[in-house]
Formats: sequence, C-alpha cells, structure tokens
Amino acid sequence: MIVQKLNQLLGKRVVEIILITIGSFMVAVGFNAFLLPNRIVSGGINGLTIILHEMFNWSPSIVLYVVNIVLLIACFLILGKEIFMKSILGSLLVPMFISLLHTLTPATHEPILAAIFGGLCIGIGVGLVFVGNGSTGGTTLIAKMIQKFTNIKLGILVGFCDGLVILSALFIFDIQQVLYALISLFITSRVVDMVQVGPDLSKNLFIISPKNERIAELLMKELDSGVTFLPVEGGHRLDQKKMIMTTIRESNYTNIKQTILEIDPEAFMVVSSANEVYGKGFTLFRD
Repeated sequence: MIVQKLNQLLGKRVVEIILITIGSFMVAVGFNAFLLPNRIVSGGINGLTIILHEMFNWSPSIVLYVVNIVLLIACFLILGKEIFMKSILGSLLVPMFISLLHTLTPATHEPILAAIFGGLCIGIGVGLVFVGNGSTGGTTLIAKMIQKFTNIKLGILVGFCDGLVILSALFIFDIQQVLYALISLFITSRVVDMVQVGPDLSKNLFIISPKNERIAELLMKELDSGVTFLPVEGGHRLDQKKMIMTTIRESNYTNIKQTILEIDPEAFMVVSSANEVYGKGFTLFRD
C-alpha cells in the first residue's frame, strides 16, 4: 500500500530505482558489517567472495563486479533484454556499495549475532530490491538461466546454487562456521518473504455450522468481515450444507474465534494462513 502511494506521488520508475538503491545499500551493510568480518558464507555469490577472500585475499567487490558482469552478459544472451534490464542496476550497485563501505567497522565479532543480524540486513535489502522489480544478480540469474533449459522450479535451483556455495565453505572453514551460515541463510530467506508480502498477515476461516446464518450476520455486521457461502456435501449422510468462507486480519482472529464458538460451541472450523490478500479492506493492488 505504501509502495502504491509512492508510485502515485513520484512515479513507478523512480520508486523502483529508490527501492533497488536502498536495498543494495542494505545488502552491502549486512555483508561488510556482519558476514565478511565473521567469515560467514551465507550462500550466493556474496558467500563465494568470502571464500575467495579467505583463500586468496581477493577483493569481494572486484570479484562481484567480474562475476555479475559476466552473468549479465550471459543473461542478455540467454534470457533476453527484459530480465537483463531488471537485473543490471542491483547487480552493479551491490558491489559498488560493498567497495564504498569496505572500511565499515564490524558491528560485532560474535558469530551468532553476525549470522542473525547479517541475515536480517541482507534479507531486508534483497526484499526491497525484489519489491522494486529488480535483482541483485548472482545465483538468481544462474538459476533463471538453468531453468530455461530444465523443468526444475526456480526456488529449488536457487537453493541448490546457494547450497553448493555453503558446501564448498566446508573445505575452507570448520563446521561451526557453516552452521552459522545456514542460520543466516534461513533468516535471509524468511525476511525476503516478509518484506515482499508484508507483515500484515491474514487468516482464512472455513466454518460449517447449523447456525451459519447467525454467524455470517455477526461477521458482516458486527465484525465488518466479508462472507462467502460455499455449497458442500457431507461425506457420511450426503446431506447438503453451506460452508462460510471469510478472510480476517490475524489480530482479530482470537476475538472472532471466541465469538463463533459462543454462538455454536460445536462449529467445525478450518483455519489457514493467508500471507497476501488483495481487495477491499486489505492490501490494494499495486500497479
């Protein structure tokens, strides 16, 4: 919703550039302040640069520039101009910011804290880049190029590429460092999802009750929730019933559940998480 308002105020292209720039800066901060000084190889090309820095003392920013430029050229040839244009800004900004911030004082020398906050920082950064319809290059581009010639899902390919980088760290670092890397990688992936979807989680409720009309009236009038009736058929008696489907904000769930059970203590309810809901009363569609 915030992004949509900014799009209307500044224009979509300007907002995308701002998001990719801020996101790339956050990635560089996480890398220089947490991961590199603590030698935490949290997957991706960034992790590979830490391995090469440890082995040959190569500059991470130079390695990133070289690798990302090669990948961008391959991306243009294999995936086309559209994906190339979406990837070019983030792929070049990340190594630039890493180079500019190479003198940044390490935020901590405690590996577990570095893994947690490094993963948090990079997750926020990559998430912002994705919200800006950009890419930081690296293993994402490699996975997309492999996917073009296979039927393997992109998420599996990215995980495989990141896994290879972390696995290679076993030849340089001890197992404890690799475990820290796995913690960081997990946090990064979860935060990326949260930034893209947003923290405003919702829940889907499916309710079957002989008092469904009273429950629906309560949901619509008193709790201001939309309601949909779905026809269902019982499995044992094959009797026709109506099931209520409604989507509510997670913060209202406990109150709504208790109210429904007060109307019908034997109401049958199925609850599932809905991470992203569009429409009236929830998130508005982005342009």
